[in-house]
Amino acid sequence: MVTRVMNNSYVTLHSEFIIVGVPGLQEHYTVLFIVFLILFLATFLDNLLIVLLVSIDHRLHSPMYILLWNLALLDICLTTTIIPKLLEVLLGHGSSISFSGCFAQMYFFISCNAVEEFLVAAMAYDRYIAVVKPLHYNTIMSTNFCITMAAIVWVLGFLAPLLSVVLASTLPFCGSNYVLHIVCDYPTVMTLACGDVTSQVNYTLIVSMIAIYIPFLYVLWTYCRIVWSVIKMKTVECRKKAFSMCSSHMTVVFISYVTAAVVYIGLRVESIPPEGRIFIGAVYYFLTPFLNPIIYSLSNEKIRAAAYRYFRLQAHRSIKNTV
Repeated sequence: MVTRVMNNSYVTLHSEFIIVGVPGLQEHYTVLFIVFLILFLATFLDNLLIVLLVSIDHRLHSPMYILLWNLALLDICLTTTIIPKLLEVLLGHGSSISFSGCFAQMYFFISCNAVEEFLVAAMAYDRYIAVVKPLHYNTIMSTNFCITMAAIVWVLGFLAPLLSVVLASTLPFCGSNYVLHIVCDYPTVMTLACGDVTSQVNYTLIVSMIAIYIPFLYVLWTYCRIVWSVIKMKTVECRKKAFSMCSSHMTVVFISYVTAAVVYIGLRVESIPPEGRIFIGAVYYFLTPFLNPIIYSLSNEKIRAAAYRYFRLQAHRSIKNTV
């Protein structure tokens, strides 16, 4: 702690925060620890498998799978940003985190969510070209263009929250240092700051709305065009094929935006206790990264075939080494 003169009086500024977790569920922390540990391992390994398969199998070096590789890498980043610290909280009923560590976690957490919004829009563009302009797909969605688009998505996602987090980190925190959440969430941490933070919160809200609604409106526009193109197709087989090409991405988009809407509504229902709102937020943070690889691996024949070839090769090498 540091003592500083503010407004002609001495105040104590905190140098660390305490992440409380979910206070109302402390008696269930052991069960929650097991659940989130299993969830973390399953999410991490499933997404790591997709990253590995797309990297080593040349048959998957196409635009759609390059974007899928980025989505899997993003889900790994998101879960490793949140869950390890959460597990520490569940083990100790509260965990300290340094001032810089808290804002670093906040930055990566917000950035990963922003990247996901932009990446979903990029994947929607890929599906739009595949269905609406199939003859020009290979020309438009070249490997170089896809890599460039993915790089722009990551850069935009990590630039969007930078100023907000930097400004927040310069504020004095002289009240409570208990973060009533499972993560250093921006709104929760800002309630602990001294002084008026209205302008900073409003600026962050505007940036968040831009990062959320522009990709959402673009995804909505692309699927309106896709549906209209499918309706104009002459045969049922062509329509089924077109919808099957978009089914995985449509499922991911649906889950992402529906869970986000549930969290948004849940956080504003006054009858829900604070621990209930935190738990709803936790489900949103972990549900999409957990389901994304399942959706794509179970519904995609090339991913399943690549996994089969990889594990068969590993089994063959193990048998050869033992012999």
